[in-house]
Amino acid sequence: MGEAKIIIENFKVANVIFNSGHNNELELDLINLLDKKTINYMFFSNNLLEINNYSFEFLNNINSDENEDSLIIYTQFNKRNILLMGDAGVSSENQIMDKYNFNKIDILKVGHHGSITSSGDKFLNRIKPRIALISVALNNRYNHPHKEVINRLSKEQSTIYQTSIDGSIKIIFKDYLEVYTCY
Repeated sequence: MGEAKIIIENFKVANVIFNSGHNNELELDLINLLDKKTINYMFFSNNLLEINNYSFEFLNNINSDENEDSLIIYTQFNKRNILLMGDAGVSSENQIMDKYNFNKIDILKVGHHGSITSSGDKFLNRIKPRIALISVALNNRYNHPHKEVINRLSKEQSTIYQTSIDGSIKIIFKDYLEVYTCY
């Protein structure tokens, strides 16, 4: 979220989708910029978004705090199951396990940059992510990802990619997955 304004200032953006929860200061600031640039935005309250024959299912409905209010999105692409956890933590993971029957996730965008408050044992054991992506800055002030989260992912035999180590991560979907990194 913190880089959204930079993206909008440097790339052509047609639409922005916000979670339907409460707007924080960064989101209100972004809304002002979108209004100035006359860019369409919407607050998504449905559970399903379809774009060009692809479906994106919005899974969370927890509004307890900013992190738990993150967009959590499930989609399938080329028969691969993809789960994007935003900044969500264990309480959102528990909600997802109670509501959905995910047994195998091919690609997991790890919640909350690999914080200790995310990627619980029970959750990872249920979804068994094949590839785990952690978006995190090098030497960040929170020391993310937490070594315990890395250990939990390793225990599930996930292949782990961290932007702090691997740089940009590109995944090509074929009959198999090709993963490229670039620092």
